Amino acid sequence: MGPRTNYMETAPELVRLIGQLEMYKNQTGFDKKLIELIKIRASQINNCAFCINMHTKDARKLGETEQRLYCLSAWHETDFYSEEEKAALELTEAVTMISSNGVSDQVYEKVRQHFDEKQYIDLVGLIITINCWNRLSIANNNVPE
Repeated sequence: MGPRTNYMETAPELVRLIGQLEMYKNQTGFDKKLIELIKIRASQINNCAFCINMHTKDARKLGETEQRLYCLSAWHETDFYSEEEKAALELTEAVTMISSNGVSDQVYEKVRQHFDEKQYIDLVGLIITINCWNRLSIANNNVPE
């Protein structure tokens, strides 16, 4: 079964608003590879094949290595990621699965070792945005081409 609807035509205002959230990433100053790692990790957790496919391609275009992409779902078991990236990925997991355990003080403190208060909120915003796209894509039955 293919996509259920063409949500870009059916609800262009919704897509425009989510797109505005997406564009905010350009104002954060975060490394583009880090942004893609966040998007891929959240998409892995959400089982969004459409977004995993899209963002792994985007990451490769930015020069991300195959090794880091292949091991992203087990990032905590490798030394392939910086401490800053690990903190962002741990936050990504906590926010994406927020109904399970919330965002603990321990996760918050790890993130704050590498990111200031504004950056913390910007990271949460990035994670919220990819989770929004994931849910729209999954609910619509989007699959990679």
